[in-house]
Amino acid sequence: MMSLKVCPIALILSIIFSLFLISECGIIAVYWGQNAREGTLSDTCSSGLYKIVNIAFLPTFGNGRTPKLNLAGHCDPSSGGCQKLSSSIRQCQSQGIKVMLSIGGGAGSYSLSSDNDARQVANYLWNNFLGGKSNSRPLGEAVLDGIDFDIEHEQGQSYYATLARALSDYSKQGKKVYLT
Repeated sequence: MMSLKVCPIALILSIIFSLFLISECGIIAVYWGQNAREGTLSDTCSSGLYKIVNIAFLPTFGNGRTPKLNLAGHCDPSSGGCQKLSSSIRQCQSQGIKVMLSIGGGAGSYSLSSDNDARQVANYLWNNFLGGKSNSRPLGEAVLDGIDFDIEHEQGQSYYATLARALSDYSKQGKKVYLT
């Protein structure tokens, strides 16, 4: 009778390879919204290339500022023109793609001045982009999956942890709020 010898390194490598295959390694995310030539949100999702689409950007918020969405030529949020994206967002989500709102960015006017300010911004994000209710939802009735933090400015960084915790707490209301 022949006995099989298993090389411990080969066994370990095969286990690691198997875990890699069943994990979500290799998920590709993309930012959408800052280049009018990038095509529509629906086209981006239908490409089959991405598992996460970050709608970019909400570059104005916090410290008493009225939050403002900037989608660089795709639509005008101040006139309600971005509400038409609601059906595209739902279409992306129906394909298993997480759709997030990216806050901050390289240009803009954002900062958090206190823990209370951070909680107010979380409340605004919940009611206007996530699972809450508002009469002025910039992207229409679609409910985004979460918030992407693209914080490139240094002011008020100590309060972003409070913002993240406050957003995470909304997950207790039934729908998971993803943070990236």
